Formats: sequence, C-alpha cells, structure tokens
Amino acid sequence: MSSLKSQVSSLKLKDALGALLTPNFKLQTSNLRLRGRGFTLVEMIVVLVITGIIGAVVAVFIRRPVESYVDVARRGELTDIADTALRRITRDVRTALPNSIRISPAGNVIYLEYLQTSSGGRYRAAPDSAGAGDVLDFAAADASFDVIGTMPALAAGNSIVIYNLSPTGSTANAYSGDNRGAYSSNNATTITLSPAKLFPFQSPAKRFQVVEHAVTYACDPSSSGGAGVLRRYWNYGIVDPQPTPPTGGSNALLATNIASCSFTYSASGGTARTGMLALNLQVEQAGERVQLFQQVHVNNVP
Repeated sequence: MSSLKSQVSSLKLKDALGALLTPNFKLQTSNLRLRGRGFTLVEMIVVLVITGIIGAVVAVFIRRPVESYVDVARRGELTDIADTALRRITRDVRTALPNSIRISPAGNVIYLEYLQTSSGGRYRAAPDSAGAGDVLDFAAADASFDVIGTMPALAAGNSIVIYNLSPTGSTANAYSGDNRGAYSSNNATTITLSPAKLFPFQSPAKRFQVVEHAVTYACDPSSSGGAGVLRRYWNYGIVDPQPTPPTGGSNALLATNIASCSFTYSASGGTARTGMLALNLQVEQAGERVQLFQQVHVNNVP
C-alpha cells in the first residue's frame, strides 16, 4: 500500500514539471529576460527623433505668442516712460509764473524754461478806513508792503513778482529783474524786501506772485551714444537771456531712450492771457518706438 502511494506521488510530480516546461512558459520566461535588458539603441533613437519633432511643432506654435507678449511689454514700458515725463512737465508748467515760459533750441538740444511759483496774494494798494496800513508804493522804491488776506508761504531765496508781461526784453520781465524783488522777511501782515524795489507797473487785480526758482527741461535726442535723454534743471540763478544749459543748481535725469522731442509754445487772445504748450516725445528701444503728444493750457493772467 505504501509503495502504491509513492508511485502516485511520483506521477503527479512529473505532470507538474511537464506543465511548467511547456513552450508558452518558456516564451514568457524569455520575454521577461529581454525586458530586463533595457532599451535598444534603435528604440532610443526613435524616441529622440519623435521628441525633437514634438518640440519643433510646439516651438512653432508658441513662438508668436511669446514674441507678441515681449513686444507688448516693451511698448508698455516705453509708453510709461513717455507718459511719466509728459505728466511731470505738465504738472510743473501749471505752477509757472504767467508769461515766463520760454523755449530755445541749441544744436540738437531743445530747452524749455519757466519760473516756478509757490504761492501768491494781494498787496495793499490803499490805506484802510482808519488811514493806516503799509501801502506798496509804485512812485519810489519801497522796502515793505502789507498783504491783504492770508500771508502766503515764503522762504529764503524767494522773489516777489508783480505784473509779469513777458519772458524777454527789459520791461515787465521777471528774468531781467525789472519787476522781481528779493524777499527778505515777513511777519503776520507785512512782507519786507531787501533791497527796496520800485515795481514798474501796478497789477489791475493788485496781485503778486512768489517765485521759488527757475526750472529748465532739456531734451537731447543725440546724447548717451544715440540713446537720448530728458533732463530737469532747477534752483539755478535766474538770468536773462535764457541759459542753454543752465549752470549751478541741481539737475536730474527724467527719461532715457529719447528718439526725438519738440516743445512749442504760443500765446493767443487779444491780451495774450492764454497760452498753449505743445509737447511731443518719442521713445525708442530695441527697434520699438512710441510717440506721445500732449497740450498744456497755461494761464497767463499776471
């Protein structure tokens, strides 16, 4: 009985080994060995070629959007440069002393100058009801006068200008000093000048302006190796004729990459009490060019 069981067990073991050694099992074992070896050279080359083709196709489709984005960003930067410069000039010109804007070209550079005011007020032209008050004398040099209303802000180096009519010439021209007195001190009601000043004309509205200093904008498209600049000068000596460029004081770079610029000024009306300043600024970078134009209304009522 024991011998018969041993023979049966031996037959079952042979059948199991036969099943394991079938052709299908040998083929699967062979495939597993081949997979364990990695990629062949041909397979690697095919993958590289396909990847290159896909990359080239993607590059063709995204090139234009990327270039467009870069161009738009560059235009935005150039527009911002020009817009910031024009806004600064516009803001400054609105504080200009009436009839003080003057423009002068010198070679490739164009200069825009004006006298910057900080405040103003009304002077006493007649005594009060009690016969008192420091009246500003227009018949002889006067060293002081009363202010009607609130005393304006004043500082050392300021000037008092009355009835400015022209940025040139020798009559009613603050640049020449004809109608510009040097501020010395003040109290709650009175302004003192040093030296005493004889102003040539009375203001119909009894007005005076407080001038801080002269300001010049110089636009030079040919400087910095072809990359033009716009520069601001201020706090230099007030002189006549117009300095090109100003000497002394302070200056700062306002804009770069200036390709061209133009400043034109004209006064209109029967009494030339309205002025128009036209500003044209062109900025260029990497072949991209942006041009902005702006007009500024100037109040010339002295």
